[in-house]
Amino acid sequence: MNTTTHETTIDLVTSADGTTISVERIGSGPALVLVDGAFCGRSFGPARGLAQELADSFSVYFYDRRGRGDSGDTKPYAVQREIEDLAAVIHHAGGNAFVYGISSGAALALEAAAAGVPMSKLAIYEAPYTGVGVIDGTPVDHEGHLKKLLAENKRGAMVSYFLVTMIGVPAFVPIMLRFIPGVWKSQTASANTLPYETAVLNGFTVPIDRLPQIPVPTLVMVGGKAAPAMVAAQSVITASVPTSLHHTLDGQTHQVSNAAMAPELRAFFAA
Repeated sequence: MNTTTHETTIDLVTSADGTTISVERIGSGPALVLVDGAFCGRSFGPARGLAQELADSFSVYFYDRRGRGDSGDTKPYAVQREIEDLAAVIHHAGGNAFVYGISSGAALALEAAAAGVPMSKLAIYEAPYTGVGVIDGTPVDHEGHLKKLLAENKRGAMVSYFLVTMIGVPAFVPIMLRFIPGVWKSQTASANTLPYETAVLNGFTVPIDRLPQIPVPTLVMVGGKAAPAMVAAQSVITASVPTSLHHTLDGQTHQVSNAAMAPELRAFFAA
């Protein structure tokens, strides 16, 4: 584990549509941009800890995706706007960078790479193309339901629906999270971005028509304790991206530890 103290800098980067994106940098070396999954940002989730783990090897940039933390949220939302946000962060990082995305952030990073956003290499962990857009053979409008709950200001219900119905965690988990004030507060604060996640995830199916356009070496990772649908999704991604590697991280769940991830990224980006 990296125990060196590194200074951080925080900047506001302007995306193509004028939205300001809050970006933090730590460390020194080649630029590496981290792309968060649902709920997470600079102040909540794994990015800060992972950035600290990697700061002795990289200049690590991590940011609040639009609608979260200190970043703006210009309407209307479109996945292309988030691709432009990532492009703006990479431009701020020097115009080209290594990129690591986790969960829905992995899906966003894949879309950005396929759209031609400049990056040297791409590493992803468990992009959740798990097929939950169809239940018992019937398409489900998760995005529409989340938008309805948001219009009714039912943020807690949005978090519960996302976690239980869409992600598949046991129903008691959101109840338990309510007794962890820091976690529940952070999740409800970013609940407005949950409809964005459903859009980024392409109906929870691998975008096999776009992934062959990715031109950069790509490391596709999955945890050894992942559910079969998650494992299958990473195999489809690997088969769809022309220059890709597949790696299973033994013993890891979707909440992969930073200590397990950091050496994987160092090895892949240095190769």
